Amino acid sequence: MQVLIVAATTKEITPFLDYYQENKHSLNADILISGIGLTATAYHLAKQINLKRPNLIIQAGLSGAFNKTLPPGTVVVVKQDTIADESVVELEKLKTIFDLKLVPQNQFPFKKGWLINPHTTLIKKTKLEAVKAVSVNQISVSKQSIDFYRRKFNPAIESMEGAALHYVCLMENVPFIQLRCVSNNIGERNKKKWNMSESISNLNNELIRFIDKFISNK
Repeated sequence: MQVLIVAATTKEITPFLDYYQENKHSLNADILISGIGLTATAYHLAKQINLKRPNLIIQAGLSGAFNKTLPPGTVVVVKQDTIADESVVELEKLKTIFDLKLVPQNQFPFKKGWLINPHTTLIKKTKLEAVKAVSVNQISVSKQSIDFYRRKFNPAIESMEGAALHYVCLMENVPFIQLRCVSNNIGERNKKKWNMSESISNLNNELIRFIDKFISNK
């Protein structure tokens, strides 16, 4: 099985990179550092797929959580994602491009405005909580934006790259998994309250566990 591991930054998967160096003889895997954000991820991921088509793509990264039921350090798998700020606020209500009828809500690869991972068997194999996520071009800080996203999407987490993974993989018909570890609560910009080191460690432990059990040739 040819696997592609995708992360926005090297920092997020540094422990995995060490593991990869020690075990690359048993792994048929490539690594893509896509850069931060939806645009960079979509471009570099699509280009990589066309250069060397994998059988599975695993995206690993950090995220913010919308509620405290997912404390920092919690690793989840994303079952559906969408671009939250591809929208407008009218009369104190957030309206997506689907609400505005600019795009049909079931136009492929969307289903009711969501980019849903259809590979439920892969999701179950992670043994992680499967959650809804939103992706944004601008990290959510204002209470108003956060409240809009909660009411409209009821997401568990937020990232800046997840929807790009879902969109490209669905369009290219490549199986995929999005693994995220919560590093902070949405809106909290005091990084002293973030838990970066533990979150990165937990994320990479789950990534390595999944690869060891289902992908490596050990």
